[in-house]
Amino acid sequence: MTIPAPTRCWPSRLLAAGLLRGVACSASVAGPAHRLDIPGVNASGVPWTIVLLLTLLTLLPALLLSMTPLVRLLVVFHFLRQALGTQSAPTNQTLIGLSLVLTYFLMQPVVGAIYQQAIVPLEQNQITPWEALDRGSEPLRQFMLKFVREKDAALFVDIAKLPPPRSPADLPMRVVTPAYVLSELKVGFQIGAVLFLPFLVIDLVVASITTSVGMLQLPPVVISTPIKILLFVMVDGWNLLVGSLMKSFL
Repeated sequence: MTIPAPTRCWPSRLLAAGLLRGVACSASVAGPAHRLDIPGVNASGVPWTIVLLLTLLTLLPALLLSMTPLVRLLVVFHFLRQALGTQSAPTNQTLIGLSLVLTYFLMQPVVGAIYQQAIVPLEQNQITPWEALDRGSEPLRQFMLKFVREKDAALFVDIAKLPPPRSPADLPMRVVTPAYVLSELKVGFQIGAVLFLPFLVIDLVVASITTSVGMLQLPPVVISTPIKILLFVMVDGWNLLVGSLMKSFL
């Protein structure tokens, strides 16, 4: 007589410390396994929104540095600090924080458009995550195209061996993104060079005066730095600089 195998589960392996590792079943329950299909959930049971959100959080620093005005703002503020001669004032944290706040101010309409066109339909399970990614990239691409130079775009079109586009709207993101970074770097360096000129004149004047009167024991930078800071404060330099930078993106 054959005794049927019991259907309860017994421990299959115990660790040396006495921990229960797994449970092996001597007999499995008959019948096919049933899987519940839930909209917005992939085969492993993880919602697509969570997968997409974690991916975006991982790429957030790269996206901020390559697809927003943060590039130009950081370059200009760095040149301003070098021109003033203050090595650590304002601090890096202060300049980065100011740049992030200004970037949020400029990108708020773009972020709102991305939310309405991509995030809301995705939350309502009207589109797939890939469709949401395509829809969300369109407002960002339109923003970057406003500041991409034709020369930089042509460079990456030639490198990618793509056919010449009929209009800037036909450029793919793989061309728009690096072309935007190069264009922003060029504009940032141009603004930085303009900022350097008046402070450079002050350094030259102070150096020539101290040398002519024989003040060789006192470095000219010690005298010129307070003068440059005083001049920058008197003309309300932060207001003028930030106002000009904001208007350059409008």
